[in-house]
Order: sequence, then C-alpha cells, then structure tokens
Amino acid sequence: MAPMSSIERNDDQPGRLCEEERELLRKVAWESIEHGLRTGRPLAVDVARFPKTLREPGASFVTLNKHGQLRGCIGSLEPVRPLVEDVAYNAFHAAFSDPRFPPLRADELPDIDRHISVLGEPEPMQFTSEEDLVRQLRPGVDGLILQAGPNRGTFLPAVWESLPDPHDFVTHLKLKAGLPPDYWSDDIRVWRYTTEAF
Repeated sequence: MAPMSSIERNDDQPGRLCEEERELLRKVAWESIEHGLRTGRPLAVDVARFPKTLREPGASFVTLNKHGQLRGCIGSLEPVRPLVEDVAYNAFHAAFSDPRFPPLRADELPDIDRHISVLGEPEPMQFTSEEDLVRQLRPGVDGLILQAGPNRGTFLPAVWESLPDPHDFVTHLKLKAGLPPDYWSDDIRVWRYTTEAF
C-alpha cells in the first residue's frame, strides 16, 4: 500500500476522517481477517505508511454481520495504540475471538459485512437516579459505558436501532455488564461517547 500523505482533509469537520481514510481502515480490517485465516494472527500493520490521523492513538470497534445478523464485535474503549493498528487488531478478534461465536471460516467471507466505529472521548455523566440518567440520553447518538464495581459493559450508538427506548437501552446494558436488570446503586458510573461509524 502506498503512503497516503497527500490525502485531502475536510477542515469543516475537525478530527473527522475523510472518505479515503475510512476506505484505508476498511481495507486494513479486511486484510487482517484474511491474514488471520491464513496465519492465525492479526495483520502486522506498518503504521508509518499511513496518514497522520490514522497513526494517532484511537479506539475502535469492528462489527461483522452475516446476512444482517451479528457475527462478531470486538473493540477498544480507550486509545491504547495507533488507530490503524487498533482496527487491524479488533477486526481479527471480531472474526476469531468473540466468545459468542465460533471462529470465522473462509467459506463465510463472501457473506460478511464489516462496520467500523471510531470512538470519541468518553464523557462522564452526572445523574441522581436511573430516571435522571435515562432522561439525559440522546437516542441514536450516545454510546454508553456503564460500570458498577468490577462489572462493565458498553453499547455502541448503533444498538439504538434494536433498542430505541432509553429505558430498554439501559436495562439491556446492565444485563450485558453482568448486572440484574433492576440493579441500581450509588456506585454506578456511566460515560457517554459518540462514534464515527462507516
């Protein structure tokens, strides 16, 4: 892959990826899955060959669907490595390490759609009750991280498509975090974030 230092950026949307950068990430995700099928390991990315935006630390989720049904989803909540490397890592693990599914097989590849979500910085939320939290939510916009003690779970904004009611969204997020659906305590902490999804 040739260096992409000449990519045009859209300065009207600071921090957003241009279409060419998105396409590079889609390509890296696919190559990492194909590499994983051949070698059992994620693609080793030569970070220096990518645009500056993709070399900066970033957090991403990679979601794989097969015939419109979830087939794997793995991601990072915090930026711990360059974004392009994070996408390669998460694409591999979405395909082969999501504990909800068996590892992806080569014959499934033609039926797989991949979706990448680049996370914005999580913002801690202030609330006095579960009702107060629910009132503050922005359906279709907010991703949430919910934590109570060692229990933690997240829903990407895309989950609003299947759980459009804010009460249901929070209830199912508690279940995902390993908590009872009616659990509430003063130790619950919630962060919201937005994503750039493509």
